[in-house]
Amino acid sequence: MSLNKISEIMGNEMSIENVESEATGTVWEIVAEVGRSVEEGDDLLILESMKMEIPICATCDGVVKEIRVAKGAAVSEGDVVVAIEY
Repeated sequence: MSLNKISEIMGNEMSIENVESEATGTVWEIVAEVGRSVEEGDDLLILESMKMEIPICATCDGVVKEIRVAKGAAVSEGDVVVAIEY
């Protein structure tokens, strides 16, 4: 049963947390998958910037609702890269 369906049954509203890039770089690897449960601190994707790998982590517990970048995409600091439903 999906979280949305459970939410409807229980009368709870789900919220979305937008995870932003903390640096400018290129998406090197996408670790998360849409529909997968994550906990705060889990790696969602890895950026490459100035020859360094920078993990972008979940900011809350929830379910990955949307990944808004693709491997190889350029991102800027503050860009929303993942949406988590909680």
